[in-house]
Amino acid sequence: MPGDDPISRASRFVIPDFRVAPSRKRAYTRFMMSNTPCACTTLRRVTRAVTAAYDAALAPSGLRVTQFSVLRTLARLGPLPVTRLAAEAALDRSTMGRNLDPLERRGLVRIAVGDADQRERVAHLTATGEAAIEAALPYWHEAQQRVTALVEPSALGALSDRLDALREA
Repeated sequence: MPGDDPISRASRFVIPDFRVAPSRKRAYTRFMMSNTPCACTTLRRVTRAVTAAYDAALAPSGLRVTQFSVLRTLARLGPLPVTRLAAEAALDRSTMGRNLDPLERRGLVRIAVGDADQRERVAHLTATGEAAIEAALPYWHEAQQRVTALVEPSALGALSDRLDALREA
């Protein structure tokens, strides 16, 4: 049904029906209606919708978009310490570790001890991981086309550049 995909659903803004006294509910509603929607909430909603769209498109490949992204990063940059891989993916190290575990169990990545520092863990893309990327690429392209049909890539780039200033502040 048109308008029922994750992206369309996320774009609808609905004020939740809180179980509060009517006078407090009116005050909350007046406050919310007099201000612009929360940028954080809006961006999180959009991010979840885009992630859901990519995950749905990638489902036949057996990968989620987060896993696909990790594999693509390793394909692009080669073996990386887990800490550096996390930084490349804009994740914290513990989250990256949780993302790598299922990939390692499936044989898509191999985690080895670092050469210079035995405490360091280095992620390597395996041949099976390379094959998984190739199998998933058509599904990723499908999702990419759906999203870029809604939002111009240049607009995404500009938004990303502008929001990078928040990280630097």
